[in-house]
Amino acid sequence: MGKRDYYEILGISKGAAADEIKKAYRQQALKFHPDKNPDNKEAEEKFKEAAEAYEVLSDPQKRQRYDQFGHAGVSGSAGGGFSGHGMTIEDIFNQFGDIFGDFGGFGGFGFGGNRSRSSRRVNKGSNLRVKVTLNLEEISKGVEKKIKVNKYVTCQTCGGTGARGNDGFTTCSTCHGSGNVTRITNTLLGQMQTTSSCPHCNGEGKIIKDRCTSCHGEGIVKDQEVIKINIPAGVAEGMQLNVSGKGNAPRRGGINGDLLVLIEETKHPELIRDGNDLIYHLNLSFPQAALGTTVEIPTVEGKAKIKIDAGTQPGKVLRLRGKGIPEVNGYGKGDLLVTINVWIPKKLSKDEQKLLQRLEDSENMKPDPGKMENGFFERMRNYFE
Repeated sequence: MGKRDYYEILGISKGAAADEIKKAYRQQALKFHPDKNPDNKEAEEKFKEAAEAYEVLSDPQKRQRYDQFGHAGVSGSAGGGFSGHGMTIEDIFNQFGDIFGDFGGFGGFGFGGNRSRSSRRVNKGSNLRVKVTLNLEEISKGVEKKIKVNKYVTCQTCGGTGARGNDGFTTCSTCHGSGNVTRITNTLLGQMQTTSSCPHCNGEGKIIKDRCTSCHGEGIVKDQEVIKINIPAGVAEGMQLNVSGKGNAPRRGGINGDLLVLIEETKHPELIRDGNDLIYHLNLSFPQAALGTTVEIPTVEGKAKIKIDAGTQPGKVLRLRGKGIPEVNGYGKGDLLVTINVWIPKKLSKDEQKLLQRLEDSENMKPDPGKMENGFFERMRNYFE
């Protein structure tokens, strides 16, 4: 069963503003919160589903791709699960928790104190961009690609902490381990209290006293990773797919960035793509068009034979339904449009000239303007049907 529409999940219209999206997500997340629905797998899935929808619709670029291409435009592995389902419950709390505040008396994330809200900002690694070039056959069927990416990965020596062993840290003397500092300033309206991330430890609450020798305290190192990308059928030039969690690892723990895959399309030597339709220009000789014939034409699935009726006119369009490119969302396929061209030789032998001159005198060979005009409109109607 396919994924539900993100707008439907949050109960909003496609034209919803950012504050409407935020409000709708907050309502859904509070309704299906795990602490409110203990041991309820269905509620947990709906909680993750709402987070997935919010992650896409709250991001203008992701929302634009989703509106244009559907789930395939933002899917975690081009069809293998976006990060809303890929993250744990704690990841969702860390990434989207700030929109709850103390809403509805829930005191942040915890219902009855089961969870405590973290005021520290969760690190997220930077995104990576790669280009993947596909031919028409791959686009028509969908394809799995393996790409080698140079990226930052978690240091295996220290486990991403940046410290040398468990005793490689010391508590930050500025924030005393809280990660935040509070300042009180006097104003005309009285005292104002502000809380911000500790500038000494960058909100981590601890300072490395003994750095890891492999990553030099960063928690990440440069490495290569081979990543599998499942690209759905029907993608197009310029489309961008999002592979969640396959970007750079963050410094000293957090959530990996995303891998953004830009689609490039190579031209087919014979077929021309027009949206989901394909166009093929078929050249016939005058005898073939006049007498009729059977010819072989290319398709993305191989060769196919088609019948050419006697008296076929130049410019006629033959439509082979369902022989085009699939819709990226899986709803139907385009057609293969075969346009007929009649090739006129530039040079004739004397015998050929005499033969054509004899044919020219035949009444049947003389053009009928009325039939030609009717044939033109018929061809145009066939093309747009």
